[in-house]
Amino acid sequence: MERSEESGIRIYTPSPQINRDPPSPPSQSTLSPPLSAANGGGRKKLQQTLTKGVQKTLSKTSMLVNFLPTGTLLTFEMVLPSIYGKGRCLAVATLMINILLAICTFSCFFFHFTDSFRAPDGKIYYGFVTPSGLKVFKPTLTVEVPKDDRYKVGITDFIHAMMSSMVFMAIAFSDHRVTYCLFPEHAKEMDEVMQSFPLMVGIVCSGLFLVFPNTRYGIGCLSA
Repeated sequence: MERSEESGIRIYTPSPQINRDPPSPPSQSTLSPPLSAANGGGRKKLQQTLTKGVQKTLSKTSMLVNFLPTGTLLTFEMVLPSIYGKGRCLAVATLMINILLAICTFSCFFFHFTDSFRAPDGKIYYGFVTPSGLKVFKPTLTVEVPKDDRYKVGITDFIHAMMSSMVFMAIAFSDHRVTYCLFPEHAKEMDEVMQSFPLMVGIVCSGLFLVFPNTRYGIGCLSA
């Protein structure tokens, strides 16, 4: 029943009751965010670790590529997937991988015995270094070939050729497709070895290149 204010009855609003019960323990859902945050932090650390590992691998490969003639590794990486196919290492695929490795290794060795010179007409001519001097690939060339001693073969050329071959083999065997086909029974052991072997080869070759600097501008190198 409603009463007007003229009746002299005051209307009081009830004050909020104070809850004297002890606070309830936090639920599992309340604790879940910190746990999930911790798990998220662990995953982020794992992802960062994996990313750093991939970056180190790429940096090692890029460092080793500097010792190889331009195009050798690119050719290998382009031809290998067509040979490997769907992952079936048949006898024919294994034979073709061996042939591909032999061709690329020979090219790394051979190209370090080539050099070039710039003729007065502005063109660049390539040739093969011999004990007597540079032998150009074009016998009918009318331009005079330089007779400098730098165009004679030396022990440094053999060192560079062997180092380049070693670098290519280190990079090639770092590919799991090669180790899986050539060493199917020891693929896991080869993967573990190849995690550190390219870095060791890079360190050794870097030191040797400092002692025996490269002065050739042959095929696959910077032009003269």
